[in-house]
Amino acid sequence: QVQLVESGGGLVQAGGSLRLSCAASGRTCSTCAMGWFRQAPGKEREFVAAIRWSGTTYYADSVKGRFAISRDNAKNTIYLKVNSLKPEDTAVYYCAARSRLRNGVRSGDEYDYWGQGTQVTVSS
Repeated sequence: QVQLVESGGGLVQAGGSLRLSCAASGRTCSTCAMGWFRQAPGKEREFVAAIRWSGTTYYADSVKGRFAISRDNAKNTIYLKVNSLKPEDTAVYYCAARSRLRNGVRSGDEYDYWGQGTQVTVSS
């Protein structure tokens, strides 16, 4: 059974920071890319960031320069440091993992497993 357990969300003022974590267990592809997505109320889920096992990172333009994704391969855990938060960053943030190697990282269709989500709320 695959489990992705996220933590680290919360309420923060604009300009603040948080560190999100996602620990994967079970039969995920431990050498595959993992990613973060988010969904704001009334909006579609959108790509935020992804990281390959090699450490190569990818970011949405809206978060580039403010967010940093990293991973600890030994712990099968990824992190998302979110800095300079804006009210428009308010959303439920989801961790995603996959069962096999794939090329793309920016589409939700590229992932097989999802966490339960962690709420990030940014007040102005």
